[in-house]
Amino acid sequence: MRAVVYDRYGGPDELRLEDVPVPVPRAGQVLVEVVATSINLSDWESLTGRPAYARMGGLTAPRRHVLGSDIAGRVAAVGPGVLAFRVGDEVYGDNLQLMGGFAEYAVAPASALAPKPAGLSFAEASTIPQSGAIALQAVARVKPGERMLINGAGGGSGSFAMQLAKAAGVHVTGVDNAAKLAFVRELGADEVIDYRAQDFTRTGPYDLIVDFVASRSVFAYRRALARGGRYFMVGGTTRTIFRLLTLGTLVGAVTGTRLGLLVVQEGPSHFTPLADRILAGEVSVHIDSVHPLEAVPHALAHHGEGRALGKVVVAVRPE
Repeated sequence: MRAVVYDRYGGPDELRLEDVPVPVPRAGQVLVEVVATSINLSDWESLTGRPAYARMGGLTAPRRHVLGSDIAGRVAAVGPGVLAFRVGDEVYGDNLQLMGGFAEYAVAPASALAPKPAGLSFAEASTIPQSGAIALQAVARVKPGERMLINGAGGGSGSFAMQLAKAAGVHVTGVDNAAKLAFVRELGADEVIDYRAQDFTRTGPYDLIVDFVASRSVFAYRRALARGGRYFMVGGTTRTIFRLLTLGTLVGAVTGTRLGLLVVQEGPSHFTPLADRILAGEVSVHIDSVHPLEAVPHALAHHGEGRALGKVVVAVRPE
């Protein structure tokens, strides 16, 4: 089968298209004939090996050689003990544990997959699992009438979170680069901020801040929070994580706020509710662009450089 592989951390130039053996599902696993996969921040981090936590699976070299966690496709084979799926079933899910989506076939735990709704294309379904779970769990922390800020509002998770927050009756400020602000407004933002021109931590106060690209100090985030406000980091530097887990806990206790990490729960029960809302017309899927398998390096660069509006999809084979 064709797969986009890499052997060392670095940029998109480290990726190459090769013929590799089709993986064989083990007990509890499913072999998926991949139709589409979408790109996530976790793919970019795993490719570059940055931040440092991205190397947990291999300090000096990657342990997994095929990236791509969000997959949508058809069941090609099932391993021993799998009863929930049969060959030919259409499925989708977040295969973050094993990855492998940038290939014609990928092995995934059956527990990570859900039946693909007939009303969604494979491309649309592939955008939901990881970004959807993050967005749903982030917005669950805000109440109607509160003020929320999303840093990285124009990306995959951000575009879903923006819509969910507006539907929940929340006043939302979206932060991203200037090229994305019109898109963020289309998603429903009440206010927008170009992070290159204005420091959002000097605005507010906000009841909830969700940060997909955290890099500032604990004190800067605290400054932007209202009394009782919450700040949650989803993606960012290792230094910021360390500061949040240490100094952030202390600052939050002293000031009556909360500063920490958004620990995201994985699995179908955490992303299928978003698919239901998309089918109901309450939330839209925004696909920035669709690329063939051989263009994965370009697609990852487009995403990793912060140029994508919503989700970037890789079409592995025709739908």
